[in-house]
Amino acid sequence: MENLAKRLGEWWMRRLFVCMLLLAVGCRAQAPGPVSAELNRKIEKQIRATFSLPPMVDVTLSNRRPSTEFPGYSIITAKISYGDKAQEHELLLSKDEKALFSMAKMDLTRDPQAETMAKIDLKGRPVRGNRDAKVVVVVYDDFQCPYCSRMHQALVDVLRSYGDRIKVVYKDFPLVEIHPWAERAAIDSGCLAAQSDGAYWDFADYVHLNPQQIQGEQRSADGQRAEVDRITMDMGKRHGADPAALKSCIASQSPTALKASMQEAEGLGVEATPALFIDGTKLEGFVPESELRVILNKELQAAGIDLPKVAPGQ
Repeated sequence: MENLAKRLGEWWMRRLFVCMLLLAVGCRAQAPGPVSAELNRKIEKQIRATFSLPPMVDVTLSNRRPSTEFPGYSIITAKISYGDKAQEHELLLSKDEKALFSMAKMDLTRDPQAETMAKIDLKGRPVRGNRDAKVVVVVYDDFQCPYCSRMHQALVDVLRSYGDRIKVVYKDFPLVEIHPWAERAAIDSGCLAAQSDGAYWDFADYVHLNPQQIQGEQRSADGQRAEVDRITMDMGKRHGADPAALKSCIASQSPTALKASMQEAEGLGVEATPALFIDGTKLEGFVPESELRVILNKELQAAGIDLPKVAPGQ
């Protein structure tokens, strides 16, 4: 009898253990489910206030799901959208629904700057500075943009002391809606680049420094584009380019390379010019020479390269 009671006790203990295990497994696997309408409103208000979102921007919340990294918290995905553009942010909601946390997870196994540079195609582009330099400056340029002209001059000045330590590459991102001859200059410069790096850079120098010559006092849009063509042919002649091939390239105005450059820039989030990527670090707008030197020095030091000697006042 005593043995029977002992066996029954052990059986009940095993049953209880199995039931508790199944219950625990079931609790972990169960998703918390939808967010209530009241909580949804609270979260949306906090998101709008935190990110300063205007009323026309939509905020949509996902169902909450359990967080495996932060026990006791649920994950909610907030989709912030306007028109055809949207971003998603993961938020942590506390168990008592009294606190919401916005967190950015950083994967230290990735190099975001290297990933950015890997998206930029530099094949066939003219290079200024040291072609084999470790520190690379990529500029998305608009030949008619006044801020691009200022940025161009700052880079020319910087290259005087950094030229053997960095390389500078230009790509095209003409703002055709507001700059009528910028697209023509971009395509024409590509025709020069196909034959001579020197011709390309002389063109870039001249056009950035002399936009008024192209625009003239009352020159029409067609006249401005014709002036760009004339400058292109002149630069080609100075550098021994094949005149027939250059003239044919200018006449065809093939948009293939330009479209690829612009799509690449848009994929990198470029919206204005000039846009610089210094070893993957993005800078939009004119960057003063003093700030440019600070950024370049930081990248050179990271690459283990001695800094150039800078004359007083620079």
